[in-house]
Amino acid sequence: TPVRVDSHSGYKSEERPVRFELGNHTCRVLKIIDRWYEPEDSYFKVQADDGNIYILRNRLVAGWTLESFRRCNLPPAHTTIYGN
Repeated sequence: TPVRVDSHSGYKSEERPVRFELGNHTCRVLKIIDRWYEPEDSYFKVQADDGNIYILRNRLVAGWTLESFRRCNLPPAHTTIYGN
């Protein structure tokens, strides 16, 4: 599923996701649980401020996609996302 991702760019472009949008729902990344790389792709297993776990994939050619979602019993963070 294509997803819009705002990412932090450090020494390389789109180094890690910081926020993403699924339809009208915006999630802030609280924690990167795991990350792994393939020659053309980067994967990030993240905990979002809604308390759920997501796997985001950044494809070098095609951009960001949502690869996996797991609803968790974690309490969501009580923060509001403003701006971009």
